[in-house]
Amino acid sequence: MENNGHKQNDLRADLLAVADLIEAGEKVLDLGCGDGALLRYLMDSRQITGRGVELSEAGVLACVRKGVSVRQGDLHEGLGDYPNQSFDTVILSYTIPYLNEPAFVLKEMLRVGARAVVSFPNWGHWRCRLDFLQNGRSPMAPGLPQPWNSTPRIRPLTVRDFLEFCGENQIRVTREIYLDGNQRHQPGFAKNLLATTAIFELR
Repeated sequence: MENNGHKQNDLRADLLAVADLIEAGEKVLDLGCGDGALLRYLMDSRQITGRGVELSEAGVLACVRKGVSVRQGDLHEGLGDYPNQSFDTVILSYTIPYLNEPAFVLKEMLRVGARAVVSFPNWGHWRCRLDFLQNGRSPMAPGLPQPWNSTPRIRPLTVRDFLEFCGENQIRVTREIYLDGNQRHQPGFAKNLLATTAIFELR
């Protein structure tokens, strides 16, 4: 019989950092869950009850093969099927740059979950800035080698952009994690310059 388990070393560093925020037995909703790798890992290691929402057919099929409960859908259609506070944690990993209405989606996440965890690649990293300065072209984010004209279209954002966005939308940031490659980077004044990936807990 096929082993559906997912080992820790199979996950990206940012997904492992997200997983560290999840307590055993939580109810977790993962939006834009991709192939379901994070949910499968959390189901095996934390015994969570996990659900996923994924737009791509390939991602949905991969989730099903892993034994992950998933539904196919567009996040902009809302999470109206879910009652208020029906999950402990709602995750949005590497998906916010693709959203047309991030404020709507985040507020829906905080309606259906007690907290939200959001991660994204940081276009404020010094390599992005240097690439733009040297080459005069739109830089690609660390760990996300996607050109500006690919589909779906990305809306680049930085750590500073996101923190200001949360303030403008009355979203409280309760925890911050920054990665430089696979290593944790201490939050500080240079976080927007040195972090390749940012992870935020929101309430």
